[in-house]
Amino acid sequence: MAHIKLENVVKRFGDVVAVKDFTLEVEDKEFVVFLGPSGCGKTTTLRLIAGLENPEEGDIFIDGQRVNDLSPADRDIAFVFQFYALYPHLNVYDNIAFPLKAVKVSKTEIDTQVKRVAGILQISDMLNRKPSVLSGGEMQRVALGRAMVRQPKVYLLDEPMANLDAKIRVDTRAEIKRLQHEIGATTIFVTHDQVEAMSLADRIAVIHQGILQQIGTPHEIYNKPQSLFVAGFMGMPTMNLLDAELTLKDGESVLHLSHTDVHLRLSPKRQTTVTSDAQENGLVFGIRPEHITAASQPGEHNISAHVHLIEPLGAVNILDIRLGTHSETQDPILLRVRTHPTFQVAVGDRVWLGFDETEMHLFDRQTEQALW
Repeated sequence: MAHIKLENVVKRFGDVVAVKDFTLEVEDKEFVVFLGPSGCGKTTTLRLIAGLENPEEGDIFIDGQRVNDLSPADRDIAFVFQFYALYPHLNVYDNIAFPLKAVKVSKTEIDTQVKRVAGILQISDMLNRKPSVLSGGEMQRVALGRAMVRQPKVYLLDEPMANLDAKIRVDTRAEIKRLQHEIGATTIFVTHDQVEAMSLADRIAVIHQGILQQIGTPHEIYNKPQSLFVAGFMGMPTMNLLDAELTLKDGESVLHLSHTDVHLRLSPKRQTTVTSDAQENGLVFGIRPEHITAASQPGEHNISAHVHLIEPLGAVNILDIRLGTHSETQDPILLRVRTHPTFQVAVGDRVWLGFDETEMHLFDRQTEQALW
């Protein structure tokens, strides 16, 4: 298969810099997901790798060969588009066979390869059908089959499940993961859906405003965000993020959550990572909903608060918890907390919260970078 490398790649459209100083390596047979909101530059980066766009600066390498000046056809890449791009007048067999016919592969070899791919994708019984009678999930499999039949070095998939309904998305996601492991192909997959990214990727590249924010395993991206954007983008619900400042309480340095009466004691090691520059820039405290515990009685949980809203989601409940001391002219300071459905509370009830100290995060508000 293939190793892909981007070095300081820049792409502009007029005055808009769509991709900014982008550096990334994708290992042979790796499944990397480009994740970010719409318009962040992830599809443009994919098109740069494919040769459908040209970089203004920087270099792109495939297996050590600089490909900036190579046409898409010479890069040995298969591109699966969001909208399938199937030929409506051709049946499934001919749609899959089209790339091989275009390069004049023999009929015998075409038949062998089409049937091989159809078997892998479990669409052998659909080969005589036209796209108009296929479901969204079936059309997506045909589009994948057309990409697979050439056995390219690299697969590039641009939001291939964006137009599928929820049930078909889940099934297709599992199918794509199975196929990638079976084929062992170097694959880059673009999505704005973090569930797709977390479930599919060996590594996730989080992109925002054309900038690579962080690349890492799903575990690293979720549990060790390196920036405020990554912390706030990942998770359902996302991480709680509250303004904070270091203060003295009873002669001890503590982290105070702004506009609340919450003061968190910090270990000496964590205190030393908060530089004076960061304190001047402002601090943002972060903790995920599942790392806060709630109790109906005080004890180890010593942060008093009140239930503002309850969202029952079946396996879990999400509580919006109102923290104290905001004024009547301010919006309430809310934390989202994930609880088991057996924890029975009502809106307005008083609860006591506890934070998992090992799962707390702190960010520099100005640089937006993680301090810990």
